[in-house]
Amino acid sequence: MSDNTTFMQADGVESLIDVMAGKIWTLINDKGISDPLMVGIRTGGVWLAERLHQELGLRDPLGTLDISFYRDDFTRIGMNPEVHPSDLPIPVDDRHIILVDDVLHTGRTIRAALNEIFDYGRPASITLATLVDRSGRELPIQPDVTGLHPSLDPDQHITLIGPDPLGLILGAKTNRSSRGDEQGKDV
Repeated sequence: MSDNTTFMQADGVESLIDVMAGKIWTLINDKGISDPLMVGIRTGGVWLAERLHQELGLRDPLGTLDISFYRDDFTRIGMNPEVHPSDLPIPVDDRHIILVDDVLHTGRTIRAALNEIFDYGRPASITLATLVDRSGRELPIQPDVTGLHPSLDPDQHITLIGPDPLGLILGAKTNRSSRGDEQGKDV
């Protein structure tokens, strides 16, 4: 990964998380939502969701999704060497869910996450929060809350690294099937 450069260090990412937490708090209050269930998409979305969950002081435990088997490019990228179970600690029926991911790019990861959530039940609503919202959408999916809108070339990717400290790196696109689970993803 020698072609990668630091895009944002930990203090900048933590500042974005603070801003996102404030936006989420305002959004759930404006909608009259009490006790939302926060769900992070593995891996980078879980790291981000852990920080947001703690900052917001949410009552219910954090849920996690591993969307590996819900991806529409499963046959192209190959089997993820480390598939983790999803964990939604409480039923999702009639719950307001805050779905968290690190980078929104094509929209396909979010589509897969929505499919998996609906396999668990029928939530009252889903609010999407992403740390990075970049161009390149292939599906009509937009975040409700985002921390950063970078202007990137199509051949660039941005990745959340962590879990502690969190940082953003910028680099040339790589074959995702060869990337390790210690990093987030740009999908």
